Amino acid sequence: MKHSNHTHLKFSHPDGNKFYSTLRARVEAYFNENKMSRYANNEMIFKSVVLLSLYILPFVALGFIDYSSVRYIMWFLMGIAVAGIGMSVMHDANHGSYSKNKTVNYLMSHTLNLLGGSAFNWRLQHNVLHHTFTNITHVDEDIQDRLVLKFSPHTEVKSFHRFQWLYAFLFYGLITIYWVIAKDFVQYVQFKKNGVNNSSATENNKILLKIILIKVFYLTGIFGVPLYLFQLPVVETILGFLMMHFVAGNILTIIFQLAHTVEHTEHPLPNESGIVENEWAIHQLQTTVNFSPNNKILSWYVGGLNYQIEHHLFPKISHVYYPQIAPIVEQTAKEFNLPYMVNPTFFQALNSHIRLMKKLGKITPDFNTAIA
Repeated sequence: MKHSNHTHLKFSHPDGNKFYSTLRARVEAYFNENKMSRYANNEMIFKSVVLLSLYILPFVALGFIDYSSVRYIMWFLMGIAVAGIGMSVMHDANHGSYSKNKTVNYLMSHTLNLLGGSAFNWRLQHNVLHHTFTNITHVDEDIQDRLVLKFSPHTEVKSFHRFQWLYAFLFYGLITIYWVIAKDFVQYVQFKKNGVNNSSATENNKILLKIILIKVFYLTGIFGVPLYLFQLPVVETILGFLMMHFVAGNILTIIFQLAHTVEHTEHPLPNESGIVENEWAIHQLQTTVNFSPNNKILSWYVGGLNYQIEHHLFPKISHVYYPQIAPIVEQTAKEFNLPYMVNPTFFQALNSHIRLMKKLGKITPDFNTAIA
């Protein structure tokens, strides 16, 4: 049964939310006892400056470098920065966890506009659909099948899917290019149609105009400055742009996939009444996996997205605190006899993703919801 309209889905569990209420009380107590803010600290502000600088300064440097090989390195660095800004800066801001000041959150959330994306659409896809209905086929956009890629055990298997574990990373590199060119317009129409976007007609006209202006501003700047201001070769500029997005697309997609599209995550389906027979917080534990929690450099760069369990349970808390609350979450999960899944290293998580992609390329839609 296909449930494509999120408004028809609900979570229900006979024991209520005892786990989550207990966990929330403990996390709140931790912040209160340590007199800590739940919002960005100086580390987060420094990180924002570093990542935004890593995006802007290499772009400016293109006009002062005489060697094309070095200019390609600048585009490469910008790709790393695009992914970093997406994971660490705009992500917190769009969740409202960057600052208690709504204006600051609003401004920092729109760093996504500098990357060519719409913050409005992103919030609907990520905050509403993905965070609420994680790994639920036909609702969570993050596991929606795309062209030749299959991420759910409940969708049709095609002959070429058996090779997707080999070619997936090529297509991951195209994700942000598609995002910049077409995805926001596709989502604008889709979210209006399925009710995720319930704005009025007047509001939607303004939203569409804003999306168009974002694209015009981004594409004019990213191509116009190198071509007309810096007088750089056309082919080199196009290749540099594609390199930047290929790097960013791969990093962003891989990091997000390692949390949900790995072995042992579940892909539950609602019943005939549109009820997901589970408690929402428990559902998050069953569909989410942490990875490489002891790698401080990785944690810094990916914005704590290697602590996806903590992020899904407490998206309103800035990611800089996830390592501190992780022991509380893990201990509480164990007390309630619930899973708390972790892949100890990045490469263990990556291998788990590849193995699952192999399985998904072979299994039929009636496959068990839990993939071991």
